[in-house]
Amino acid sequence: MQELYSEFSRKVLQNKRVLEKELKVKITNRGSLVFVEGEGEDEYVACEVIEAINLGFSVKKAILLANDDFILEKINIKDVTKRSDLGRIRGRVIGTNGRTKKTMESLGDCFISVHDNVVGVIGRADEIEPTLTALTALIKGKKQTKTYSYLERERSKEKTSLNIDLGLKE
Repeated sequence: MQELYSEFSRKVLQNKRVLEKELKVKITNRGSLVFVEGEGEDEYVACEVIEAINLGFSVKKAILLANDDFILEKINIKDVTKRSDLGRIRGRVIGTNGRTKKTMESLGDCFISVHDNVVGVIGRADEIEPTLTALTALIKGKKQTKTYSYLERERSKEKTSLNIDLGLKE
């Protein structure tokens, strides 16, 4: 049995049936503590899903972690930069009306959530690295346009290597 602290225990409990069915575990709570009971691997996946919900992801996006292809990566802003104006850095990641975050999600084929001083990224294991690199560069102070062009270059490299792997290129 795993024990987790969840700021969003209400969100977890509202979706308890869906989570229990999808993750094959039993979820109970005592205040903000959430208890997960099941097989070892199922418990681990359920803890990852609840951690994603704690980072602010929707339940639908967090359940993607039950699929072996998807992983959750976290970037602690304090570990990346020594700057003290963390609110401003969070604002750079989110952008005006969420535009930077949406653009990076679409270019990186990942889901991004910013909660406190942690940026969470859910994506396919083989496609998440460029998004993490771009987010780290953005946190360190690179301009948004530079990070967008980096993600576009990585995306085109991926497509080019896919064509070579399939033998489609002559």
